[in-house]
Amino acid sequence: MTWFAADMESSIGAFEAKAQLSRLLRAVEQGEHFTITVRGRPVADLVPHRAASSQGVAAAVEALQAFPRIRGVSDADVASFVAEGRR
Repeated sequence: MTWFAADMESSIGAFEAKAQLSRLLRAVEQGEHFTITVRGRPVADLVPHRAASSQGVAAAVEALQAFPRIRGVSDADVASFVAEGRR
């Protein structure tokens, strides 16, 4: 069956995708992309796996570390607020 050749339509019904999963996975390993449909409506994409880059992870960690730290209110400030409210 050649329905997943590069020049063919790359959408496939869910029932057929289930029946042909091994072939689909081999094609995806070769760089093919598929849209899986249910009753003609696209519901999922089957694409090659992309490993997370270590640069992206490092950038995310740096961005989180750059966030300003939240400072709590000291006990003395809380006592002051309470005392102020009692006046």
